[in-house]
Amino acid sequence: STCRLVILVSVACNAVTSAVSTVEPVVELGLAGEYAILAKSGISTMAGSYINGDIAVSPIASTAMTGFDLTLSSSTQFSTSELIVGEAHAASYGGVIASVLTTAVGAMETAYTDAAGRPRPSGDRINLGGGILGLGGNFGGPTKPLTPGVYTFGSDVYLNSDVQFSGDGVYIIQITGNLIQAAHKNVILDGAKSENIFWQVAGHVEVGVGAKMEGIILAKTKVDFMTGSFLNGRVLTQTACNLQSGVTINRNTEPVTTVAPINRRGLRSM
Repeated sequence: STCRLVILVSVACNAVTSAVSTVEPVVELGLAGEYAILAKSGISTMAGSYINGDIAVSPIASTAMTGFDLTLSSSTQFSTSELIVGEAHAASYGGVIASVLTTAVGAMETAYTDAAGRPRPSGDRINLGGGILGLGGNFGGPTKPLTPGVYTFGSDVYLNSDVQFSGDGVYIIQITGNLIQAAHKNVILDGAKSENIFWQVAGHVEVGVGAKMEGIILAKTKVDFMTGSFLNGRVLTQTACNLQSGVTINRNTEPVTTVAPINRRGLRSM
């Protein structure tokens, strides 16, 4: 009957609305998303590292970017290095870039708070695998990959095996301790995108020798990349980022943002 049809349509619409409402929104990075590495207290590197994208330190001075053999531009608003496909920015350069970095650091801190404050997930996404991901192919391993949504850990998290993200959507990994990725282990994407994976880490982050990491690292403390490790994403840390030799940081995607990008032409003409 007509009445029954109306009821069925109403139920179907409610189901669709419910499904849509459970989709996790992206963490807004603002101007912080313009950088491959943004750090408040320093960025260091050793020989043979490669960074595809801009790096920046603020509020600390440019002298906190070490190992890059930086060359200051004629505009004095950025530096260049053979290790960087992009520019190096620092608050001590003054002018427009100092103002940009103040905004970018604020955006980084806001993004961290946003990711940390996302509503806690259902029970099966809390302390998955006791904080050891990929164990035996489970808990984020190939046989039971992570799917979009929020995961919460009240301890350190160890990537002692390969970890797989499966499906297009936003992933937020909330970690109250440290994030440690073992040597030569990989984060694997199966339909997921690195720009939609957010590692919110209250402790420090260590990416092991030859390991491959994917996603946006929102760190409260330091981030260390061991020799030959790789990141496809960004490092946004409220302290320091340290790269050993042969590290690759690849910011190869544009952030999802409503903020206008940095006017590089304007900086170069100053």
